[in-house]
Amino acid sequence: MIPDTDTIGASPVFWTVFFSIVAVVLIIDLGVLHRRAHVVGMRESLLLASGYAGLAVIFGIGVWLTAGVDAGAKFFTAYIVEQSLSFDNVFVMSVIFVYFGIPREHRHRVLFWGILGAMFFRAILIGTGSAVLHEFEWLLLFFSAILIFTGVKLLLHDEEETLDIANNRLFRFLARHIPMTHRMHGAKFLVREEQPGTGRMALVATPLLFALIVVEISDLIFAVDSIPAVLAISRDPFIVYTSNVFAILNLRALYFVIDALVARCCYLKPALSAVLIFIGGKILWDAFIGETEALVSLAVTVTLIGGAIALSFMFPKPAASSETLGAEMIENTARPKAEPVPLAGDPNKLR
Repeated sequence: MIPDTDTIGASPVFWTVFFSIVAVVLIIDLGVLHRRAHVVGMRESLLLASGYAGLAVIFGIGVWLTAGVDAGAKFFTAYIVEQSLSFDNVFVMSVIFVYFGIPREHRHRVLFWGILGAMFFRAILIGTGSAVLHEFEWLLLFFSAILIFTGVKLLLHDEEETLDIANNRLFRFLARHIPMTHRMHGAKFLVREEQPGTGRMALVATPLLFALIVVEISDLIFAVDSIPAVLAISRDPFIVYTSNVFAILNLRALYFVIDALVARCCYLKPALSAVLIFIGGKILWDAFIGETEALVSLAVTVTLIGGAIALSFMFPKPAASSETLGAEMIENTARPKAEPVPLAGDPNKLR
């Protein structure tokens, strides 16, 4: 029998404190630090990421002290796993920004509003997943198989997958049904423009809005992959959701340096594979032998991820240490060639 001891029974006070922290952080982020659009430099990005990581640590310590060692260890394990698994999303976001020609000074705005969408959709996924697992505990065994399969696939898959936005069916559908302008209008997502042929003023989406939509879709796809791993660590919605949100906040802050950092972390991929296989195996162990201590899971996760990052800097591979990798490589990549998609309300082709 799979043990059902993963809930801390978070009271409304816990949720209120959490959402208050997030609200204050987001208000300061957009209303104070990024009130005026500007290019976020590496120093600013690292300071923001350090602040978000510090908040996550303080919050985790609070969970540890108020809900116990087990709950605290699960929070930190879930946070580290979610943060590590979401690193690849940075490359996808970079490709999206380049494809739509989003200037660097406006990328933070897309990432900021993307956080709100990610919080909403992940709340739905986590709430649904927790409820389903509460009623059908045997599904955890299915999760175990998925995690082990994903871990093995990640370990054996050498080729990098490319994101072909122009040929994506969902994007082509949106391009045909949502009126869009090719021109940037500062930080605006929607503007009124005169429509060719009719001369009427109509509300149209800017490339900034399309970039936001595609970023949200990509985040949702990543969430479908990562949330089962976190639910395998804890079925408590509070631990799973809060760890997810703190990881998202930090990922957005680190966007401007992670793409270069991850390119250098040549041993991170096999470490992530090992973490997924470990979590999948942990589910089977808990179900048929005995529950694994949360501190053991935390120690294994920290050792694998931390060790991979340390080894990557101590013994870098030639390709991983090249200055042509990471953000600069993506920024200099030409827009993917594809058959143009006619835009709704615009006889011109997609640029």
